[in-house]
Amino acid sequence: MMRGLICGPKCAACGVVLSTWGVIMLTMLGIFFATHSAVLIEDVPVKDDDIHQDTNPPQRIYELYNKVGYNCFIAAAIYVLVGAFSCCQMRLNKQKDYLVH
Repeated sequence: MMRGLICGPKCAACGVVLSTWGVIMLTMLGIFFATHSAVLIEDVPVKDDDIHQDTNPPQRIYELYNKVGYNCFIAAAIYVLVGAFSCCQMRLNKQKDYLVH
């Protein structure tokens, strides 16, 4: 048994595909939140206090946009790590197949 081998080749390939899609999607979402896209306003956690009690309401909304965008970039970075792990698992599976055959 190979040391460090946790998942099989199909699971590792699935991890690579899903992490690639996750990085692309979350990076694009992060960019759209960072540019304060009006379409995404429903996904910004705005409370009534953020609008009514703030002296400069757009600035508070923009800060919330930036916070959500930052969270998207963090999630994309986590997907990069998952993708790297999946790639390592794919290589270990290929080495195992090479050694067995």
